[in-house]
Amino acid sequence: IYPREVHGLFAALRTSGVLALLGIYYALPWMMWDGHQAVLFDLPARKFYIFGLVFWPQDFFYLTLLLIVAAFSLFFFTALAGRLWCGYACPQTVWTEAFLWIERKVEGTRPQQMKRDREPMSLSKFRVKATKHTLWLLFALFTGLTFVGYFSPMRELAVNFINWNLGPWETFWIFFYGFATYGNAGWMREQVCIYMCPYARFQSAMFDKNTLIISYDEKRGEPRGSRRRGTRPADKGDCIDCGLCVQVCPTGIDIRDGLQYQCIGCAACIDVCDDVMEKMGYENGLVKYTTENALSGKHVRLMRPRVILYSLLLLLLTAGLIYGIATRVPLEVNIIRDRNALFNTTNEGLIENVYTLKVINMDQEPRTFDISVSGIDEMKLLGETEAIRVDSGAVKDVLVRVHADPANLKTRSSEIEFHVEARDNPEAQTSENGRFLGPVL
Repeated sequence: IYPREVHGLFAALRTSGVLALLGIYYALPWMMWDGHQAVLFDLPARKFYIFGLVFWPQDFFYLTLLLIVAAFSLFFFTALAGRLWCGYACPQTVWTEAFLWIERKVEGTRPQQMKRDREPMSLSKFRVKATKHTLWLLFALFTGLTFVGYFSPMRELAVNFINWNLGPWETFWIFFYGFATYGNAGWMREQVCIYMCPYARFQSAMFDKNTLIISYDEKRGEPRGSRRRGTRPADKGDCIDCGLCVQVCPTGIDIRDGLQYQCIGCAACIDVCDDVMEKMGYENGLVKYTTENALSGKHVRLMRPRVILYSLLLLLLTAGLIYGIATRVPLEVNIIRDRNALFNTTNEGLIENVYTLKVINMDQEPRTFDISVSGIDEMKLLGETEAIRVDSGAVKDVLVRVHADPANLKTRSSEIEFHVEARDNPEAQTSENGRFLGPVL
């Protein structure tokens, strides 16, 4: 497929989206924040830097919540306006647009590309093709390098790449991701959208007759046929059958055949059709964003139950994610009871439970913690309970014993609360509940 270059409102929006997304992707690994890379997923150190925040493997819950928010965002925008993700933000679309731009700069327009491909191989043709693929490969290789730069400090990685002093996994992923980009965006293109992407297959489950989709107004356009500019034959519709809507389509479909799963919603056909309509002196909108109900003359309801439900869930989940991160405590405590005995009786007649507290310091600095316990009258906490130093990102196992007078036990199993607090950071404090077991009363 040789997609024709198109200009217009939606083409400008798509170009702006491509530039913004690629700019963010390629710029973030080079940005610094508080002495470290702004966005860095340091797997060996188990630290994940996102600007001023540092996450640990224990914060996996936030990633799960973020993925759920992304899924509901996809559902919401699909139910509202079809495949907006595919047409404007999907990595396959974004990088394909970049590769098409390089191709047009080197090989020229659509007719020039088609003419050159029909010609036998020559020195001129080889030079043009070699230039294009060299630029593609360099761009793909830079893409792979940037991808690895999110997991290995980018500035060191770039120096090591130039000096060819890379580790084995860095080398593998740079070339693997670069090869995948070169293959998907340079060679496969629309084949990925049509045959490999699962979203194309289940998108219709999120559509209804009020979903905004790109459609051809058959009542207005048919019967189609050519005519002189400025004329409007009474026996023909507004479609002049120029075929430009097919030429600009990146997946090669004819929008006049109705909604098809191959359509990625890029709206290129809208831009080119509006341009043709203006030249013919007709009103725009022969191909446009509309709904099935609008085409059939029925009432359109953009805000309907499923859209409202998706928007409410999306709002609640996003608010929950932001609140969770804003109130996140860089400390976690896990309590493990000694399973060798339910309880012990001391020489003084007190009931003893033994616990192992796993204190996880998720702050960027080493901290010193104190441990206390509450929940039962006159209970005592024995063991290492004060001035417990835990390095940044480390886990400290603390063995403690809790003594309680059996006269103060109301039930066989009582709830107690361990409180851990950092001496040098009041925000780093947390409480965790445990069970204190005693004899049958």
